[in-house]
Amino acid sequence: MSWSLGGRTLESRLLLGTAAYASPEVMREAIMASGAEVVTVSLLREKQIGSASKNVFWEYVQRTGCHVLPNTAGCRTATEAINTAQMAREVFETAWIKLEVIGDDYTLQPHSFELLKAAEKLVALGFEVFPYCTEDLVVCQQLVAVGCKQLMPWAAPIGSGQGIIRPRALRLLRERFPNINLIVDAGIGSPAHAVQAMELGMDGVLLNSAVALAESPVKMAEAFKWAIKAGVLGYGSGIMPQRDFAQSTTPLLDTPFWHSTYDTESR
Repeated sequence: MSWSLGGRTLESRLLLGTAAYASPEVMREAIMASGAEVVTVSLLREKQIGSASKNVFWEYVQRTGCHVLPNTAGCRTATEAINTAQMAREVFETAWIKLEVIGDDYTLQPHSFELLKAAEKLVALGFEVFPYCTEDLVVCQQLVAVGCKQLMPWAAPIGSGQGIIRPRALRLLRERFPNINLIVDAGIGSPAHAVQAMELGMDGVLLNSAVALAESPVKMAEAFKWAIKAGVLGYGSGIMPQRDFAQSTTPLLDTPFWHSTYDTESR
């Protein structure tokens, strides 16, 4: 079940956000229960992250032993995102960057034009770019064309918990990009949504609110852990195709003779 992401071999296909938890300790416990090996951190939210000894949040993140995926949350232009990414590389000492450039304050939908501009520049600067994007095929094609080796299409608007709104679009991305890591990001609200994502052939799921805002974040984190495993196992087992009609699972051969007699007499 291991897979390669950004040059690293991972066992878990669940990536977890670190925002909105009731406390740093709850966050740490949830991360550990989830089995996640990658967590996202916002540089703009943690302005004092450089002083690790004084920053409780950062200390708790370090205790998890997870790989850190810095993000550019809050950025609205390519220039702002590029500058934030460069600061994140110095602070976290990693070339990984989850690239977020928001275009609409209501839906928090990615600004595709600014996103593409930033992605091209950051790839040229040696970053491993994880672009948060919509499920639009053409946008994804352009992101891959400028050098992105993974895509992070949304399932639904951030924090909405609506689940996968356009499963066919995600399935199409899987078909068109067989060698690109596809990680569903945003909109996942329940473990059932995570199972669906993995059954569509996605390589991973990144979520935050679904765990952080649950009544029991630690239990929910564990639920997602097993949901991801179930989805991967199901997809790898070959899911039966859907049909518009019924098909009996009982063979007609060797049917007891009295069944046919009864049917005839009953008519």
